[in-house]
Amino acid sequence: MSSKNTVSKISHKLAKVSESYTVNMYDNGFMFEISGRDTENEYRSAKILCSTIEHLVALVKEADDMERDD
Repeated sequence: MSSKNTVSKISHKLAKVSESYTVNMYDNGFMFEISGRDTENEYRSAKILCSTIEHLVALVKEADDMERDD
């Protein structure tokens, strides 16, 4: 079984973000999902698990600060 690198920031996967994102609430945290473009201008999505509301808010702030994918 291979282990993947933990993604804790949007910028670990995306260089530009779309103008919308989705938050799912779970019993043990949240999932933040956003799409956009990577550094090679390929369309990608990022799904990031957040165990705290503070991490979720940090991702919303990061998305707001990032360049938009027009």
